[in-house]
Amino acid sequence: MTEPLPSLAIVGGTGALGTGLAYRWARAGYSVAIGSRSREKGAAAAAEIRTRLPDATVSGAENRDVAGAAAIIIVTVPYAHHRSTLEAIKAEVQGKIVVDTTVPLVPPKVTRVQLSDEWPVAKSAQSLLGDDVRVVSAFHNVAAGHLQRERGPDDGDVLVCGNDSGARQAVIDLVAATGLRGLHAGSIDNSVASEALTSVLIFINKQYKVDGTGLRITGTRLGEST
Repeated sequence: MTEPLPSLAIVGGTGALGTGLAYRWARAGYSVAIGSRSREKGAAAAAEIRTRLPDATVSGAENRDVAGAAAIIIVTVPYAHHRSTLEAIKAEVQGKIVVDTTVPLVPPKVTRVQLSDEWPVAKSAQSLLGDDVRVVSAFHNVAAGHLQRERGPDDGDVLVCGNDSGARQAVIDLVAATGLRGLHAGSIDNSVASEALTSVLIFINKQYKVDGTGLRITGTRLGEST
């Protein structure tokens, strides 16, 4: 008997990455709720996806409401709003998996890796939310525009970091549902590597005048081992 798909909440999900992930997961049959600080903005983002996927289960509400109702929570907020957003949903995410996609970009120098005492950001999220929350980092190096596409091959890998291997595997399953490949990349401390790579990829985009470079790990049989 097939296990039911977990319900998903995308906190701060009205931006390009959040709506791109929501579109891919809704298309794969997941129930997705898009959160925002404004209930109206969350509802509007959900309505836009339903115009593309009329049969999908997509809703929108405030961040706390969607986080409280979902099994897995994905955080897609700018670095400047990271801490305040986590503090706002802390009570709602206890006992759950939280996927942190946040990249510590500090404009205007977004092409330069800027280390700080809060790196990796995902580790700071684990510390803030507490041991009852399984924080996993992922999707740092994925171009949001690629997720919005209706057709076309997807070529890219997603490094998945976290202290709980079961939670990492759950997120790797979510990555597969987007059409990409997720790879176990170690503990939450290792998230500093994928977070820092985003600035490198932005630099490459500008240097070579391309849009949406990503990450590809070479080798054989990758992704088959848990």
